[in-house]
Amino acid sequence: MANNSVRIVSLIPSGTEILAVLGLSHAIVGRSHECDYPPEIQKLPICTQARLNSDQPSSEIHHDVNKLLQSALSIYEIKTDILEKLQPTHIITQDQCDVCAVSLADVEKALATLLHSSPQIISLQPNILKDVWQDIERVGNIFAVDSLHVLENLEARVKICQRKLQGLSLTEVPTVACIEWTDPLMTAANWIPELVNLAGGQSKFSVIGQPSTTISWENLLNSNPDIIVFMPCGFDLNRTRQEAELFTQHRDWQKLHAVQSGRVYITDGNAFFNRPGPRLADSLEILAEILHPEIFDYGYKGTAWDAL
Repeated sequence: MANNSVRIVSLIPSGTEILAVLGLSHAIVGRSHECDYPPEIQKLPICTQARLNSDQPSSEIHHDVNKLLQSALSIYEIKTDILEKLQPTHIITQDQCDVCAVSLADVEKALATLLHSSPQIISLQPNILKDVWQDIERVGNIFAVDSLHVLENLEARVKICQRKLQGLSLTEVPTVACIEWTDPLMTAANWIPELVNLAGGQSKFSVIGQPSTTISWENLLNSNPDIIVFMPCGFDLNRTRQEAELFTQHRDWQKLHAVQSGRVYITDGNAFFNRPGPRLADSLEILAEILHPEIFDYGYKGTAWDAL
């Protein structure tokens, strides 16, 4: 078990959730402004802040993000004074997406200014589900915590899903577009197409393990997916509903097959799909419930997802 002198600052929500599932919540001394789960970590000191206002419309958030990145500024600031006070032995960060959270480069820059500590940096860079499970194992190894039980449990949930879907014929596998951003229109990638396929769907547009792609309205219309699932990055269910409702005002909205058949859904992307941690198993179950309500009822409807 991790010793009492371990002091971890987690600067990424998925990292915080990995620590928690491994029973290491007690060792976390600081968090990012986005780390909100499990609830008990919300009382910890916050070590980061955003340089942009996430309450603005999607197009303006996208514009501000690009402006910051073009001027070689990070989207997030690290509060080095708080880090200095916390004296962490380890910092968990990520090297996957400059838009999602504090980057490895940000952390290295901040640490160069710290006088009294040189914590070990643990950087996560998952692209597919297997990478996430390996991250859980790696974090467990670093802190001498056995991750086997946790991983067996997560993998068992994936297998249960697979078993229940075994009898599906090809005609019962719907095509699915997962929308990660509405303006510009972007489809979710990395582990999301994999989750869609595991949940008994056929993912459109995105490639497993690759970054999200921007698509045109014409592209969406031409491919005409059976199901559309909104999961905007960083937005909860209510905010996603607002974004999706704006999106429905497009002149071609009613032409979409998913709209005509009433198969458009909103999700809490922030809590589930956007976080490459243990709750990707929940995300798979949510998708299974959305795609195949005749087979699955996990009870997520109304809190993690809903029909639009």
